[in-house]
Amino acid sequence: MPGWNADTAAGPVGAGTVTLVEGSSFCISSANGDIHPEHPHGVFHEDTRILSRWNLAVNGQPLEPLTASTSEPYRALFIGRVPRSDGYADSPLIVERLREVGAGILEQITIRNYSSNNTACVVSLSVESDFADLFEVKEARIQRHWEESRRPDGDSLIINAAWQDLLKGVIINGPGADVTPDALTFQTVVPARGYWSARVSVVPTVDGGATPAASFVRPAEGEVSSSDRRRQEWVAKIPKLHMSNRSIERTLRRSYDDLGALRIEDPAHPERIVVAAGAPWFMTLFGRDSLWASEMALPVDPSLALGTLQTLADRQGSVVDPMSEEEPGKILHEVRLGVSGGLALGGKSAYYGSVDATPQFVMALGSVSRWGFARDTIAALLPHADRALDWIRKYGDKDGDGFVEYARLNDQGLINQGWKDSWDGINFADGTIAEPPIALCEVQALVYSAYMSRAWMAYDAGDASLAAKLTEEAARLKRKFNEEFWLPDRGYFAVALDRNKRPVDACASNMGQCLWHGIVDEEKVPLVAERLMSPEMFSGWGVRTLASDMGAYNPASYHNGSVWPHDNAIIAAGLMRYGFVKEAQRISTALFEAADYTDGRLPELFCGFSRDQVPEPVPYPTACSPQAWAATTPIMLVTSLMRYDAHVSRGGMWMDPALPESYGDLHITNAPMAGGRITIDISGSEPSVQGLPEGLAFHREHRPWLTELMDQAGLRGGD
Repeated sequence: MPGWNADTAAGPVGAGTVTLVEGSSFCISSANGDIHPEHPHGVFHEDTRILSRWNLAVNGQPLEPLTASTSEPYRALFIGRVPRSDGYADSPLIVERLREVGAGILEQITIRNYSSNNTACVVSLSVESDFADLFEVKEARIQRHWEESRRPDGDSLIINAAWQDLLKGVIINGPGADVTPDALTFQTVVPARGYWSARVSVVPTVDGGATPAASFVRPAEGEVSSSDRRRQEWVAKIPKLHMSNRSIERTLRRSYDDLGALRIEDPAHPERIVVAAGAPWFMTLFGRDSLWASEMALPVDPSLALGTLQTLADRQGSVVDPMSEEEPGKILHEVRLGVSGGLALGGKSAYYGSVDATPQFVMALGSVSRWGFARDTIAALLPHADRALDWIRKYGDKDGDGFVEYARLNDQGLINQGWKDSWDGINFADGTIAEPPIALCEVQALVYSAYMSRAWMAYDAGDASLAAKLTEEAARLKRKFNEEFWLPDRGYFAVALDRNKRPVDACASNMGQCLWHGIVDEEKVPLVAERLMSPEMFSGWGVRTLASDMGAYNPASYHNGSVWPHDNAIIAAGLMRYGFVKEAQRISTALFEAADYTDGRLPELFCGFSRDQVPEPVPYPTACSPQAWAATTPIMLVTSLMRYDAHVSRGGMWMDPALPESYGDLHITNAPMAGGRITIDISGSEPSVQGLPEGLAFHREHRPWLTELMDQAGLRGGD
């Protein structure tokens, strides 16, 4: 997951916090709906905290929280009560705060009076906006102090702020309120057995002026809000799913909803939708996270992957810049929108310190090309894929040993630049931390997939000589990988090679991801599968990032013993590729059972305690939720077990289901396929498909791997 220098885990948001997400905006508050500046709370728009205090008091008393429920990712209902001043337990005043996040927030405050007396109420909202950027809030190191002005204007409060040449502003509007520079106050009498209601909105302004960036114009009665309309358009576009197993059905539907809320527009190309990495701190485009999430979501909406590829291609590296770690052909790690220069990684809006995003870009383009987009759309991205491969050869493999390594280019960059990007994420079996340059095992597997993907696209376009050259590069890498990363005395792959080309001998989950790419020699797979499913690796809820018998193991660490759902989804897909169906089913079922403990939403990660020791998954304190590749994990788990895939230029869709009996029957309508929509039924493992577009045939087997296709073409891919 994305990260910072000290540690890549997200900053703590505290127990009982509620996070709402819509596009690149989000809101974090306490359980009663209040926002406190001393906590990492706030309303954030374009990586800036536009609201840092939002405290509701009734007759001077904060609310006692009763419940907070989120029916959609962008809307929550907080219910609390006003504590009694006379010491009695039960209060007759119940307060509802219905909050919706968009470019700011809209909040409907309702007080219900359950007593038989009219009750006078002074309702006040204390307001502050510090315009801190997201890094400052997350790390509790707010550095800039803006010159601020607060101006009441009728029933609005306008807050403007300046720092050097930056101007920011926000308008808080509360019809019927008395407005002072610090608060909005309503004086009311709530009738006996009756209620009182008010509506308040907070929106950022353009250029620090009094013009709202976007208005929360409340729709007329019976109309839907823009967030609801956006969600309805998304729901109409994606597959509809019914399963006999209601628990798994709920988890998949929650995934669809979260994925919908994590979609953001490329500001330069609003028609392009990309996937943000996760809430609360990563509501922006990432290379690795956005590519993985959109790859995993191909069966739900292939256009997400295309938009992500196009947006990353526009920002592909073109120069050598040691501070931002940009290099020609390299794919970025993260983009930040409103962050001041000195605070973002690398000091610019884009930071490139990722070793895997570049090969992954080529692999994702190969996957997208199979799903039936116009040839010229794919062709426009091929030069970017070729520049990415040039980066792999020249900058990724600086020492020319055939493997791609990373070492940060400055002392502010990320120390580790694979997906386990915490500072201590790569270590030996005895716990010693590996020294860079580091060549990760799964990065070599991604490079293998990149070569094979580009080889297939070349062959498909009639360029047999380029296809042959790339296939040979892939075969050479596969041979070298299986020789130098394999630890014959341990029966598993090294997680990496260190600066001295020594195998980093910890038993880690990374090798499980290698299976998915097909780089592992057939005879080694049974040993890898056995090790992944051993008690040291499999917690009962999923495969741990690090085995429990390793020196650096800690079940409550970020990358050294925790369980990451997306990691497990890729491992399960890899096990399916090599025919280890029972093992894949076991991982999938464990994760779906874990999701039941969090209302059907898988978090970014959870702790690695054994299921035998603790009977429910232990939350990791700062896990992002919702998070993109955790949201797409259930989709990948089910489609892997369905063996469901497409290759439109080969004229087919493939499915050969191996769903566990406990999943029951599966009925999917409106599934995207080559510009059309199909219906899928699986009953007792028997599949049927209706509505296939003309020219496509249904095959009951696994989709031919690229290695198999190149073999058929007479080009060996190292299998």
